[in-house]
Amino acid sequence: MNVKDFYYDLPKELIAQDPLEDRSSSRLLVLDRNTGEIAHRTFLDITEYLRPGDCLVINDTKVIPARLLGVKADTDAKVEVLLLKRKEHDIWETLVKPGRKCRPGVVLSFGDGLLTATVLDIVDEGNRLIQFSYEGIFEEILDQLGQMPLPPYITHQLKDKNRYQTVYAKHEGSAAAPTAGLHFTKGLLAQIEAIGIHIAHVTLHVGLGTFRPVKAEQVQDHHMHSEFYVVEESEAEKINRTKAAGGRVICVGTTSCRTLESATGEDGILKAGSGWTDIFIYPGYRFKILDCLITNFHLPESTLIMLVSALAGREQVLHAYEEAVKERYRFFSFGDAMFIK
Repeated sequence: MNVKDFYYDLPKELIAQDPLEDRSSSRLLVLDRNTGEIAHRTFLDITEYLRPGDCLVINDTKVIPARLLGVKADTDAKVEVLLLKRKEHDIWETLVKPGRKCRPGVVLSFGDGLLTATVLDIVDEGNRLIQFSYEGIFEEILDQLGQMPLPPYITHQLKDKNRYQTVYAKHEGSAAAPTAGLHFTKGLLAQIEAIGIHIAHVTLHVGLGTFRPVKAEQVQDHHMHSEFYVVEESEAEKINRTKAAGGRVICVGTTSCRTLESATGEDGILKAGSGWTDIFIYPGYRFKILDCLITNFHLPESTLIMLVSALAGREQVLHAYEEAVKERYRFFSFGDAMFIK
């Protein structure tokens, strides 16, 4: 299977640069994966497609302001550091730009020395292991100095950090938002619960590996980066009870989907626990627990459009994307949504 099979043409002006004022006023393309039928709705209409007894699974990870702008302490040359993964205490795996001059031993400074960092090692794909030094509480300093790590296709400045955060974000650790969840308001979630739909929380800390371009020619040659997930016992029970009772498991976003599919056995039973997953879902994959998916529109030739194609079929997905382009939907992180039923 060639990566080029997942290409589609997207006019640049359809890439959403800013979040909508009202989260749930985005548009919703509904795709019936059995018939290929498409409907154009608004996100608030999602309640019409949910049934009492279903379970909505949301990823409650919280994005940290992981982008730090600083200087090399010896030359004042500008550097940008993106926090990717906490290894232990104050040691992080990071992406540093420009990386070529940040060799082990180099000291970086942020906020006029409020936070400093020493490069310890160069690891996979040129990422840097760095150790931070500071006085006080790291998270408070990061909140003061850090910026939200918006994807490179978003060129506008984000006025409110919380708009790149779901309303149910709880556990800090992501370098990117689980964007399908950005459409929900607290009011809409309350309305969903009121009509008899269960809501289950899982956590997957989103790394940038999910968004890295696929460089291999053949899909199966691409290797996913690992991400940390947690499924609590109470939430696993809630999801398993839903399946046993004949309800549907509806994942909000590809991150919730990857968490469940990683933690579910071949018997279709979701197991509580935590760990690292590098699951790569593409056409040919057989889903073990997911029934439906709420997701955004993804980049051409990305692992995310491959996952969606595994669920609904490549040709149907690409046709739906063509329809979305024709109807002038907004694409990517701050864009519109899709419900695959």
